[in-house]
Amino acid sequence: MCDSITVPAPAKINLGLKVFPKRADGYHDIQSVFQTVRLFDEITVSLTDEKNSCTVDCDTLQLPEENTFTTSYKAFCVLTGIDRGVHVFVKKRIPAGGGLGGGSSDASSFIQSLDNLFGTQLDFSALSELAGKVGSDVFFFTHALNADGKKRFSDFEPYAAFVEGRGEKVRQIECRNDFSVLLVLPGVSVSTKIAYGLVDREHEKLKVENCSLGQGENPETIYRKNICDWNFVNDFTVPVAREFAPVADALKKLKNSGALFADMSGSGSTVFGVFVNADDALKAKKLLEGDYVTVLS
Repeated sequence: MCDSITVPAPAKINLGLKVFPKRADGYHDIQSVFQTVRLFDEITVSLTDEKNSCTVDCDTLQLPEENTFTTSYKAFCVLTGIDRGVHVFVKKRIPAGGGLGGGSSDASSFIQSLDNLFGTQLDFSALSELAGKVGSDVFFFTHALNADGKKRFSDFEPYAAFVEGRGEKVRQIECRNDFSVLLVLPGVSVSTKIAYGLVDREHEKLKVENCSLGQGENPETIYRKNICDWNFVNDFTVPVAREFAPVADALKKLKNSGALFADMSGSGSTVFGVFVNADDALKAKKLLEGDYVTVLS
């Protein structure tokens, strides 16, 4: 048994995100294409001599005492009977409150790190059970880390899936690699709770009926189109951009920079542009990086 392990935790973007009215249990059903991008947190998990202890340090954030790592650790211990403590150090590169799934990705990579460190050899069903106890987007990252029946650690590869339900229904689709993604951080954090509240108000105002992405068209079909023909819609974008002017400004500038497709990821605040030509993406990055933090993936 090794004493520590360091693993990457990738970010994701949403290509379209339909949010259905709130269910009786308080959750929302969604439909979306998720795709990982080349932006990673780095997580180092080390064994300690304490029992039933999970301590966490982060290089850029002060995490609350109860967080996704402690929640994941407790669920893992209940499932496996493990009681040895761990310490987690996070090199945070995925912005919090950015709609890029950083916390969920961290949780998924952490759970697999625990499985590796303790040699528990959890199967995919058990890993998915743990994902469900932590957060809805953790399901997607658990699928991504176990694509093709392989448990992935340092050799993480791009992954795309159609996701529905509250996030627990994940179907892998062939991942496109014929475009570049430019991430633009508007400089504001949008909490998931606030974003869903804004969408709920839209549902009430517009009396939205249940319908799928892209006017009923299969999201995978949209994904396969020429990028200039993409008609994905993120239901969060309009209400969040209306409430948070920096998001609207960043999205406008990104569209004007030459992106063939641009939208907000998840519940925000990160916006992204898609470019077929890598040189065009680099030009847009140089154009925008004076005003924003940008990441080219």
